[in-house]
Amino acid sequence: MEAIKKKLQGELDELEQELHFKLPKEIQKAREFGDLRENAEYKAAMERQSIVQARIAQIRQRMSEVESIDLSKIPQDRVAYGSLVVLFDLDKEEKIRYKLVTSEESDPDNGLISTVSPIGQALMGREEGDEVKVKTPNGFRNFEISRLTTIHDAE
Repeated sequence: MEAIKKKLQGELDELEQELHFKLPKEIQKAREFGDLRENAEYKAAMERQSIVQARIAQIRQRMSEVESIDLSKIPQDRVAYGSLVVLFDLDKEEKIRYKLVTSEESDPDNGLISTVSPIGQALMGREEGDEVKVKTPNGFRNFEISRLTTIHDAE
């Protein structure tokens, strides 16, 4: 969790620096060009300011959510955040290994999938031995959970 908090704080710091120091200078410089109704630089700077403010609000909300995660309330016998899951793909007859992580940690190419991804959502709350049908952008996939290691087992 600390790595996620640090990543979010880093992005927040950069955006606040941009919002409070860089953008005001750009807006002031654009104002000096005159008529604000037809001033592309001014419109672009104001639009960027709005985007930065919205992203800052999103990051603060996400930081609050991450802070409220209580690891002691994560199930010990079902798939949840931090679980390492070995799936047997019933269609391709191959094993796949995933670790369920937050969206900030997600890296599907390295087996880290978000709990809010299609596969992650389908796995949440399931037990070892369960068969899971997942709707992905490429169609349906069928898995069986062949091994489950929860965050509690890994500690």
